[in-house]
Amino acid sequence: MKFNWKVTASAIAMAVSSGLHADVLPDYQADSAWFTDAQSKLEAKMATDNRFKAKNVILFVGDGMGISTLTSSRIMKGQLNGQPGEEGYLQFETFPHTALVKTYNVDAQTPDSAGTMTAMMSGLKTDVGVIGVDEDIERGNCATVATNEVVTALELAEIKGLSTGIVSTARITHATPAATYAKSADRNWEDVSDMPEEAVTAGCKDIADQLVNFENYLEARYNGIDVDGIEVAFGGGRRHFLPKDAAFNSNDAVSETEGDRTDERDLTAEWQQKYTNGVYVTDQAGFDGIDPAATTRAFGLFNESHMQYDADRGNDVAGEPSIAQMTSKAIDILDNNKKGFFLMVESGRIDHAHHAGNAAGALSDTLAFEQAVMAAVENTNPEETLILVTADHGHVFTIAGYPKRGNPILGKVVNVGEEEPATAADGMPYTTVGYMNGLGFQNLGDETDSDESYNYDIAAGRMDLTGVDTTTPGYHQEALIPLSSETHSGEDIALHATGPGSQLVQGVVEQNVIFHLMDQALGLVNE
Repeated sequence: MKFNWKVTASAIAMAVSSGLHADVLPDYQADSAWFTDAQSKLEAKMATDNRFKAKNVILFVGDGMGISTLTSSRIMKGQLNGQPGEEGYLQFETFPHTALVKTYNVDAQTPDSAGTMTAMMSGLKTDVGVIGVDEDIERGNCATVATNEVVTALELAEIKGLSTGIVSTARITHATPAATYAKSADRNWEDVSDMPEEAVTAGCKDIADQLVNFENYLEARYNGIDVDGIEVAFGGGRRHFLPKDAAFNSNDAVSETEGDRTDERDLTAEWQQKYTNGVYVTDQAGFDGIDPAATTRAFGLFNESHMQYDADRGNDVAGEPSIAQMTSKAIDILDNNKKGFFLMVESGRIDHAHHAGNAAGALSDTLAFEQAVMAAVENTNPEETLILVTADHGHVFTIAGYPKRGNPILGKVVNVGEEEPATAADGMPYTTVGYMNGLGFQNLGDETDSDESYNYDIAAGRMDLTGVDTTTPGYHQEALIPLSSETHSGEDIALHATGPGSQLVQGVVEQNVIFHLMDQALGLVNE
């Protein structure tokens, strides 16, 4: 005889709430922390607010923040707090709704950030390496842009009268932030010096130009519709806005040469002339001086290239705000608009640390990203703000071996019941986390700048780690396949959600569904 174990959600709810058959459970089971914790989480999900419409939407994108990065980061977070680590959560992992997201591009099994972010921002998938255009684009061909442009969630929010903002620890012209506002046949066209002459002659605009003149391009593209323009843009990438001229060279600790533009334009000056009520800042002091209550528009470029890894921010005399600080300030400015706002926040350097093969850097920036998400939670009304936390893709980063509970996540594998590191068949110890491909082993000790690894020769394959402290910030994990840069991966990533409309985040979905979730919450396409 077979039993039908299928029960409805309402039956489960009734059983939980009424304590049905609770008397058959032994006390050690019913009182177990594992048991009560799981039950309380279920009850919290059952009590979720089921409203669909939101006043505000904040999309958080951890660039390269795959599932293994989430797991490793939560373990490291716990261990930094003196706990084993495995039992904890990143704060956004406790959001009531979660889905898995398929990340492939139209033409690629393993995606890039341009194609994936365009999917999230437009509602349709596209090719690798192109921004704000559909799959009929020919990468690098300027002539194919005009007939294949897509409308983004940020543009629709502008048209609706909402305030809009972009925050990134990468260059603000890099693929992920650029996909919110730009249309480009190539993600690398960050300024005019990056573009082929034929593209410039044909009238295609570089990404930095499109940011500064977003309002003009949007109004021209959509039949003269009136918009206010992007209210907040914080990130790196100053060099793409300044002319290649010695007069614009920097004497700070970040860079000796600032500008890349070969058209002699200073786009930061153009922005300030265009928005006389706006505030342009380049360092921590300028950022701290922004009064959100009195500011309607802010533009911050805090590094000539990408902003520093979170672990390195203190090394710059001028200083750079953290991703959490930028998020809080952006919200405080944007919520001056009573109609609401759309904000995209990217932690771009998780991805860069992974490309360098430096797990410590990637996990550190993930924890800084978590603080940004919590800053948003604390500074918004949960009844009117939909918060989505996701990634664009993962990396070939894995957790392996059989380490015992609480073993340092960046350490060597020590098996259950043992005290000394386990050895592989080659007689050498090995780490819990590692990479399928990339530059491979580097032991830079306390050095935290992951980019420094690119100054070294590829050292893929096995190394004797017997006398190496693999838990230091500068340790770069072993890699199997030698490549000049570790690669993205093709597996699904996570989407966590809270707020109005978050109950729609469930199951396994295509990445372009994220746009439709935001549209549903804000009524961007149809009220």
